[in-house]
Amino acid sequence: MQNQDSLLTGLNNKQLEAVTLPHQSALILAGAGSGKTRVLTTRIAWLIQTGQISPMGLMAVTFTNKAAKEMLTRLTAMLPINTRGMWAGTFHGLCNRLLRAHHREAGLPSTFQILDTADQLSSIKRLMKLMNIDDEKYAPKQVQGYINSCKEEGLRANKVDAYDGHSQKLREIYEEYDKQCNRESVADFAELLLRCYELLSRDERIRNHYQSRFQYILVDEFQDTNKLQYQWLKLLAGKENCLFAVGDDDQSIYGFRGARVGNMRDFETDFNVQNIVKLEENYRSHSNILDAANAIISHNKNRLGKNLWTSAGAGEPVRIYEAYNDNDEAQFIVDEVKMLQSEGTPLADMALLYRSNAQSRVLEHALFSANLPYRVYGGLRFFERAEVKHALAYMRLMANANDDTALLRVINFPARGIGARSLEQLQEGARQNDCSLWQAALNKVGNGKAGGKGLEGFVALIREMTDQAYGITLAEVAELATTFSGLKAHCENDKDGEDRIENLEELVTAAVAFTNQAFGNHNNVDGDTEQDLMTQFLTHASLEAGDHQATIGYDALQLMTVHASKGLEFKAVFISGLEEGLCPHENSLSENNGLEEERRLMYVAVTRARQRLYLSHAQSRMLHGQVRYGIPSRFLDEIPEGLLKRLNSKPMARSSSNYAESYAAPVAQNTNNYPYKIGQGVRHNKFGEGVVVSYEGNAANLVIKINFGNNGLKTLAMEYAKLEKI
Repeated sequence: MQNQDSLLTGLNNKQLEAVTLPHQSALILAGAGSGKTRVLTTRIAWLIQTGQISPMGLMAVTFTNKAAKEMLTRLTAMLPINTRGMWAGTFHGLCNRLLRAHHREAGLPSTFQILDTADQLSSIKRLMKLMNIDDEKYAPKQVQGYINSCKEEGLRANKVDAYDGHSQKLREIYEEYDKQCNRESVADFAELLLRCYELLSRDERIRNHYQSRFQYILVDEFQDTNKLQYQWLKLLAGKENCLFAVGDDDQSIYGFRGARVGNMRDFETDFNVQNIVKLEENYRSHSNILDAANAIISHNKNRLGKNLWTSAGAGEPVRIYEAYNDNDEAQFIVDEVKMLQSEGTPLADMALLYRSNAQSRVLEHALFSANLPYRVYGGLRFFERAEVKHALAYMRLMANANDDTALLRVINFPARGIGARSLEQLQEGARQNDCSLWQAALNKVGNGKAGGKGLEGFVALIREMTDQAYGITLAEVAELATTFSGLKAHCENDKDGEDRIENLEELVTAAVAFTNQAFGNHNNVDGDTEQDLMTQFLTHASLEAGDHQATIGYDALQLMTVHASKGLEFKAVFISGLEEGLCPHENSLSENNGLEEERRLMYVAVTRARQRLYLSHAQSRMLHGQVRYGIPSRFLDEIPEGLLKRLNSKPMARSSSNYAESYAAPVAQNTNNYPYKIGQGVRHNKFGEGVVVSYEGNAANLVIKINFGNNGLKTLAMEYAKLEKI
């Protein structure tokens, strides 16, 4: 067993202060790379070793099972104790444990089962079918998100406000869902916390028991707690116990999941916190990287405030690359990755970060073409994403309706009432007649035995799409597959719909880029002039989806969103797409405190780098099938020039920080020969009505800027804009 001195050896002054605090609640503001896990674990070991508490007299709360296991493993290495019975785990795991011990008081059988996210969704779908609710109008995933968010606010159905018919119906589904779960003796993840909170709230005997038992409650990643989690912690802690909260308000990036960074300030007041211990010494990055991160985050107003520093030296400057377009940006990253690899940096110690999943396609293509292995961390490669595969399946059917695999993928997606029994009959008919499923479907529809309108509607849809696909561009075919099929409309009702729609729109961009490449190669794509362009594109998508994703354990470049990068670190980090509208994301500008969360995202991204950091942006980028001309992200301007090394440009002089003005500034030019006059009203099939603001480029590559009011300013390639005069 380590003695007290050896246990504390190696801690810096602030870490030592946090570990050895007296019996009091405390907020430990732990910056990125400051050793928070070590502090949290050593605090537990110190409390046990000094006899202030037994291992069974404290509770440690984490956000992942992985973090809980790591904490217990470290603790076992520090002290010769059996950690098996300790109350250390996630919110859901600890609530489950408490509910099992008091299931009668909680109104649950001892054998109650837990619904994971997928099981919960299936349960909701089954309920909605019984209630005869249209799943297009009330998408099951949207209903699932609604129910979980209500529970995370601590609200049962009878406490939820309903303002119109739609919200009343959602409340009704929630109420019936609760009844169904009670009948079936099951509980979803959100229910575990809510049911446990309700039990502690109403049962004074049980509440007093756990308040007496857990004199110390230690919480990791406190900035990610939601409203109900904080209320649950307050109940357990009571008035006498000590809550040791470790977190970083500058790394609170999960507002969309219900995380409430304001809990940290409430905690100061509610628990009469006398001293905030700030862990500011960073053991990960060189000071140029940290100074850049500090400068960026200092522009946020609603923060507790800290300043990261290191004794590791200044290190290399932060590199900025201004690309001509997104392809140029991707090629630059590929070249730098190869250079770093040749100098001995493993690919696995390099990361390529982006704000939105849709940005990965161009980057993946460049890596694929350069034969560089990569792995998409925490997600799927672009052409493997479900919504993209659905759209590609519709394109495959337009090219060849006898493609059984494609047909099975989308015959009932979006849902059109073709059930499992109908599919079995269709497959049996295909076997009997030795034909494709499409031909079997035609036979059924032709002889009036289709078995419902669903199959007839699908056949009519594919026929119509195939007819419309004749003689149009590849990009228009892709648009047909994403829109006319109903995929986009379906995604609009999905709780993850925004990302999915972006990916569908990026498929159109991929088609535009592929077409440009094909014509650049004199229509000789992949060396085969006999395939038509759509077949070539589908082949290209299959190749990029089915190859070159590095296997686990193999050296590979790490690709991920900034959200997915939290908690990770790399020797070299590339942050791409640093333009207004991408990072910060355009949606953040209209959300309450949205810009501050975007800045925290940037802070997280920057602090992933240990030695070398690249920041890149592009003058133009093809996104969602449209050329957009990028304004460099405001976050780049927030970094002091002395920390930067601009690889190919000089700093842009801007007299105003009002980026809205930058977006809308009209360009004076002679527009007499252009199809639409500046100030003229136009209509776009996606963005609605707008007013022409300006033009850029020449006749061969003309770009038009239009203010679409609530939809914002859009930059569209005239060739693809398809505008209607008002």
